[in-house]
Amino acid sequence: MAAWVEGRVIERIEWTPTLLSLRVEAELAPYKAGQFTKLALEQGERRVQRAYSFVNPPGTPYHEFYLVEIPGGELSPSLGSLQVGDGLLVQSQATGFLTLDEIPPGRDLWLLSTGTAIGPFLAMLAEGQVFDRFEHLVLVHGVRKGEELSYQPLIASFAEQHGERFRYVPFVSRETWPEAMAGRIPAAIVDGSLQARVGLNFSPELSQVMICGNPAMVKETQQTLLGLGLAKNLRRAPGNISMENYW
Repeated sequence: MAAWVEGRVIERIEWTPTLLSLRVEAELAPYKAGQFTKLALEQGERRVQRAYSFVNPPGTPYHEFYLVEIPGGELSPSLGSLQVGDGLLVQSQATGFLTLDEIPPGRDLWLLSTGTAIGPFLAMLAEGQVFDRFEHLVLVHGVRKGEELSYQPLIASFAEQHGERFRYVPFVSRETWPEAMAGRIPAAIVDGSLQARVGLNFSPELSQVMICGNPAMVKETQQTLLGLGLAKNLRRAPGNISMENYW
């Protein structure tokens, strides 16, 4: 049973009225980019907990979590109301297999995400080993509204540092937004518009794809990629598609 430790909020970053990031100080066991832990608050006699991925790379002096406040939610509104100096509980041992050491070799790495599920991919990109392993990195982020395209300065820093090796493609489904593709990620793979945007194709020989998002998006994107000849990545049978539901 993983132990819980006391954490303290040291910074709030408010992206929209319902999207924010919390930077937390806590003594945690070492973890890998792409992993997640659990945050919790005591509510009366109950401890309410939920899994959140680390947005920061390992080795930073804080742990950063990206969350959406869900109206009527059991935990997220309470987390969203935390201010600098407030305490919370953090599970000390991280978990999760959406990590670079689980990914077979390839030339191109596609990171496909929706909503707050971009978090683990930002951690991997900031940590930097993906750029040693892959020639081309593509970060795709789907949201409903353009204001939800957060972490723009961090994403721009990857482009500045790595140039044409890094490509960022935002998707906005419910309004027109500058530089963003319209609609949904799986449909853009089916019609080839995503591949055309970045100048790369999905290939069983060259591509590794990591998917993190809501279960419907993960399932539909996986099915779309299977239709293009890619295979699910399993430890006993390495393939191209690694995924994690993020809800």
